Parts: sequence; C-alpha cells; structure tokens
Amino acid sequence: MTIIYWMLLRKKMKLLKSKMISIPEIPASFMETGSDNPHALWTCCEFCGVVLHKRALKGFFGICPYCNFHHQLTSDERIAFLLDKNTWYPLNELISPRDPLKFKDQKSYTRRIGIAQTYTGITDAVQTGTGFLNKQPVALGVMDFNFMGGSMGSVVGEKLTRLIEYATKKRLYLVIICTSGGARMQEGVLSLMQMAKISAALHIYQNIAKLLYISICTSPTTGGITASFAMLGNIILAEPRALIGFAGRRVIALTLREELPRGFQTSEYLLKYGHIDAVISRIFLKEALSEIFELFSKTIYKKYDFINEDKFKQIIMNYNNNDYGVFQYYRKKIKNNNVNKKLLLNKNTIYNSKKRKK
Repeated sequence: MTIIYWMLLRKKMKLLKSKMISIPEIPASFMETGSDNPHALWTCCEFCGVVLHKRALKGFFGICPYCNFHHQLTSDERIAFLLDKNTWYPLNELISPRDPLKFKDQKSYTRRIGIAQTYTGITDAVQTGTGFLNKQPVALGVMDFNFMGGSMGSVVGEKLTRLIEYATKKRLYLVIICTSGGARMQEGVLSLMQMAKISAALHIYQNIAKLLYISICTSPTTGGITASFAMLGNIILAEPRALIGFAGRRVIALTLREELPRGFQTSEYLLKYGHIDAVISRIFLKEALSEIFELFSKTIYKKYDFINEDKFKQIIMNYNNNDYGVFQYYRKKIKNNNVNKKLLLNKNTIYNSKKRKK
C-alpha cells in the first residue's frame, strides 16, 4: 500500500462517516500494494495494518516491529541474511522446467514459466547451493513463493535431490527452507513423483550417512511439501505464525463438520502438539543453526564414516580366520578416516586376549 493510497482511503472513510453522497473514486494506480509495486516506497503490514517504509522493514529482516509478523522474503533475501557474505555458491542454477503434458488453462504452462522467470529472476521455485554459516560449511536449499506459489515441479525435485546427494558426498550439513503451496498441477503425476525421489535421497543422507538435516518451515508450507521433505528433518524449525498444513482449513472443517480451534495449522499450534521442534524468530535463526551445527559436530555421528563401514564389517567377519595382517592394515586406514574407534579398540582387545591365551 502506497502512502498516497492510504491518505486517500482515510479521506474516503471520513466522507463515509459524514454521510456525504458523492464519494471520489481512488485511482487504480494508487491501489497497488508495496509487494505488488516494486517502485513503491511504503508497504502495509498484512497482520496489523501499520504502514511501514520498505527499507525499514527490510532492515528488520521483513519483521513488523509492531506486531512481530514475519513477511515473506525472496530466496535471494533469505540467502543474504542467512549465509556469510560472499560465500554463496549456486548449484544446478541453469536447469529449467519443460512442458511435457502441453498443459494449458487460461495461459499455457510455458508462458506462465516465462512470466515467473522474468518476475523473480530465477529458473524455478528453488535455489540450491553451498555456503558458510558462521564459518561452517552448509548445503542450502531455499524455496521462493514468488515463483508460481513455490509449487514443486520436476525441476524443484531434481535440484533438491542433487543437493542432497552432493551434501551426502561432501558430508555437509543440509538446510532446506520450505515455502510452497504444494505440488505443481501443471506437471501432474510428474510433480508427485518428486516427493518419493527427495524422500529416498534423504533416507540415504540421514539413516546411512548419519548426517544432519534441518527443515525450516515458513509461511506457507502446505500440500506435498508438508507431506514429504518438510516434515522429514532431524530437527524441524518454524517461523512465528507460519501457516503449516496439508489441506486447507476450510476443506478440513467441511470434511469433519467441526469447528476447528483457534490458531489451527499455525507453527505455535503444531509446536504444542509435537509436530515441530521449535519456533524461532528470523532474527535469531542464524545463531540457532550455528549452535545446532556446533553441538552436532561433537557427537559420534559426525565421526562416523559410512563409506568404509562395509569394508570394516567384512574385516570383522574374516576375524575368525586370524588374518591379523589384513585386519591391522584396515585398522590403520579406517582410523585415519576417524571411524568408530571404540569398536576398533574392543576388537583389538579381543584379538590380543586370544593371542595371549595361545
């Protein structure tokens, strides 16, 4: 909302109260809000309605200083405030969506993609890459709601899957900032397949590689995103008053024929019932992630090298053959890679005790 539109609106309300018949019409050019009009200097808080200067709002990380409402940010803005300066390195940024179904409604899918790419300056609804967060390397995926509502198509699924595989190979922390309306209907079942593909990559990353994945839910996080990787994090964080759910509130109320409680599908409601781990303000998010990384780095999982584990199990199976030379070779090799030293120590103690008995 521009300041001129706000002043004309106040004038219009005064005329209505004074019961004057002729009410001047407000020009349509003044009715553009700050988020819709990139040249506007002022914007209106979506929660409390206070008029704010856009530069001041940006200085507060998009948080209203009066009601603490967290406004939507672009993916570039999130990357800028979350990562250290000049450390962002994008991955797979040239992958662009196609139109395999030749989908067309009021506009063709190809035209919608072109408009969204021109408006946002990115190829699809997610940016992936690596960077440093308080001098700690991290693999980061940031979704952008301004690109077709952050909907997940085949490109979004492919970029996130490649990011997870890259983080597994390089043993990096993984953080994905989720904001989406769900799967992209223009790609049909191809968009739904991405849920399973990303979940499979996360299974390898979390359960085999034993690495840390943090999911950050922002407003809105709905549909297929909630049903897949947004709720698969080892730690699930959310911003205050964020809308998080699968189906819409009205659909659920009509299906159950019940009145839903106040605050339903908000981050505070989900925290109360244990669906997420913490609600953290955007101001403290970077420091919170840094502390979580530091805590995880001191655990045994960080020292666990899953690549050599199969070789290690094979050596243990051949242990009864008294192949002491091969065992000592792999023992030194695995110790250099900081694998499970406790298990190695126990096996070596058993071997030495057998040797003394002989």
